[in-house]
Amino acid sequence: MNLWLLLALIDCRQQGAQCCPDLCSCSASGAEVVCSQSSLTHFPVEDLPSYTTQLSIRSTNLSIIATSHLSAVPLLNNLHLYHNKLQSLPSDLLRGVPRLNTLDLTGNQLVHLPPNVFSHAPLRSLVLKNNLIEKADADWLPDNSSLTWLDLSGNRLTDIPSALLHKLPHLVNLDLSNNNLQELQVDTLDRLHHLESLNLAGNNLSTLKPTTFANTPQLTQLFLQENRLQELPATLLQGLQHLNLLLLNQNQLQQLPSGLLGERDSPVMVILTRNPWVCDKKMEYLWKWLSIHPQNVFFLEEVICAGPEALKRRQVASLTENELGLVKSSKIQN
Repeated sequence: MNLWLLLALIDCRQQGAQCCPDLCSCSASGAEVVCSQSSLTHFPVEDLPSYTTQLSIRSTNLSIIATSHLSAVPLLNNLHLYHNKLQSLPSDLLRGVPRLNTLDLTGNQLVHLPPNVFSHAPLRSLVLKNNLIEKADADWLPDNSSLTWLDLSGNRLTDIPSALLHKLPHLVNLDLSNNNLQELQVDTLDRLHHLESLNLAGNNLSTLKPTTFANTPQLTQLFLQENRLQELPATLLQGLQHLNLLLLNQNQLQQLPSGLLGERDSPVMVILTRNPWVCDKKMEYLWKWLSIHPQNVFFLEEVICAGPEALKRRQVASLTENELGLVKSSKIQN
């Protein structure tokens, strides 16, 4: 504990103050405060230690938060406001917390967020998961934002504006899963050169452009499951030398194009289940890849044929050349 916090804590106790709000619990130092009683309906500004650095208000009936509330804790660096009843935020909410780097608003009822709402603090982690947000706005954040983690999963987004992501050159983790995204603009990810994890699962993507990931060379994890992808460009993963996890399950893929999974020193781990794989000549690339890298396929036995009729429910990895209709080169020469 630094000297300022120690003096403030001593002063609080000397005055006989409670040093902790009703319906909340505080750490011995008073720097960490947790409020998790459903009977809490108002921000606990009274008796909230001014030297609080971590504040968690969760699973309460809190419905309003004002700039003045946070100004009472100017040293705050972590704020968790998840599973409450918040429906809106003031545009200058963070003006009084210049040290805040983590803000978690999971599980509220936020629909529309005003411009500059996250522009007054050096945020590195912003979680807006499981709200009712229909539109993401580039004006939420300043240019060259310090964010490294952005979670917008579980909302109602139909698109993600390139202008917003272009403000996040330091982003490492981006979660857009479980929205209603129809497509990604060709330049959406262009400035995310440090991105390592991208989650697009649970959307309505039916296609991806060949250069979608051309400017994200640091990607290690790519989640594309539970979309409507029918085919993938052969060069989609080109240049992703660090990719080690790829989820493609629960799409509408019938085969994979030759070369998609690339040649890496350490082959990517994949999940391919619950796709309508058509086991004919066009399955040759995936069939060979599975035979060479079975240890890199989760649930290999569940990668099964949807057609043709004679091969339905057969494991792709168990098929023979003859069953796939492949003809050996020796026979071609004859």
